[in-house]
Amino acid sequence: MEVDILGIDLAKRVFQLHGADRRGHVLHRAKVTRSELLESVRQLRPRIIAMEACSSAHHWARQFQAIGVEVKLVSPHYVKPFVKTNKNDRNDAEAIVEAACRPSMNFVPVKSVEQQDIQAIHRTRELLVHQRTALINQVRGLLAERGITVNRSPAAFKKSVPEILEQAQGELTVLCQALLRMALDRFRAIEAQIAQTEGWLEAVMEQSALCQKIAAIPGVGVMTATAMVAAVGDAKAFKNGRHLAAWIGLVPQQNSSGGKSRLLGISKRGDDYLRRLLIHGARSVLIRVTCRKDARSLWLQELIARRGYNRATVALANKNARIIQSVLSGPESYRPSMVAA
Repeated sequence: MEVDILGIDLAKRVFQLHGADRRGHVLHRAKVTRSELLESVRQLRPRIIAMEACSSAHHWARQFQAIGVEVKLVSPHYVKPFVKTNKNDRNDAEAIVEAACRPSMNFVPVKSVEQQDIQAIHRTRELLVHQRTALINQVRGLLAERGITVNRSPAAFKKSVPEILEQAQGELTVLCQALLRMALDRFRAIEAQIAQTEGWLEAVMEQSALCQKIAAIPGVGVMTATAMVAAVGDAKAFKNGRHLAAWIGLVPQQNSSGGKSRLLGISKRGDDYLRRLLIHGARSVLIRVTCRKDARSLWLQELIARRGYNRATVALANKNARIIQSVLSGPESYRPSMVAA
């Protein structure tokens, strides 16, 4: 029995296996525990292992690659249409094989441990920022009930709350003051943790040649550069820059039929975190574009006048995504546009 492709429906404890030959005929179906999975794969010796790109997929992909098996990760969105009748582990494993056998299927690159470390830093920082925002909003609400208003920015919060505690006027009771001090201590602790994660990202930036290459692009800083390298790597999995921009969701959504092309707003597919970073970076460039005369700035000025500020922002984010794909997939560095005469 020669299993050409083995589909694995990942789980925490029990994994469903579905093995097929080159023609798609079923050769093996089984359930194995977590401790038995590697040994089962060694015994079956499949040419290809296909899995959904979900939780723990990259870990298992690295384990299977270490024993010499080719691994293909398929996006869950592409697997779902191949699930027959009811959804269960057996049908999911079969659907993974069906999706992986399609000649036009796009696969997810296997991430290294270093890439996942960088992603972990970004996700931890994002969680801390959300916690800081929630804390600020809660304190602002408590103070508003006592007739005291505080601006929503972290800098204003850090400055205003100690002044409010010093004055201790109006309906600010002793118990409320104690709660505010507790919230202020928590705010300072979160700020210190955010600064620590940003320091780690700066260290990654200094050590990574790929991050430094794309950081030369206007609108791409430490956050965007490290996040893109963590998510994309060398970008050779994308055929061109347009595919990367579409993967991030920076292209128009289509609703075309009957030969009539109808384009809507951006599709917002893919990683919303990367899309948000690219758009924020594009906004930082557009703020200073009016006082510059290089070819890129002149193009942006004309685009703002013709299509508006928000569309120009998305257009620049799309362009930066294309440039990032070109820079990451080849040996060349970014070359800024020449200054217009």
